[in-house]
Amino acid sequence: MSFLWFLLVGLIAGWLAGTLVKGGGFGILGNIVIGIIGAMLGGFLFGLLGLSSNGGLIGSIVVATIGAIVLLVIVRALKKA
Repeated sequence: MSFLWFLLVGLIAGWLAGTLVKGGGFGILGNIVIGIIGAMLGGFLFGLLGLSSNGGLIGSIVVATIGAIVLLVIVRALKKA
């Protein structure tokens, strides 16, 4: 069941990141992938900063969305280069 939550958080985070960052998303599967990788990146970045996500589902979505936004900015910058 936790895997399904992980996918749901990834989907929401990827969709939010695609909406917040200029331009469209990468489709539903691309958004899930961006969201999942972004969740790992966000958790890593928050860990480096000494922050933790104790906000439950909403906190997980926020951390994953921030990570997905960072990932999208990096991917778009590399895509332009």
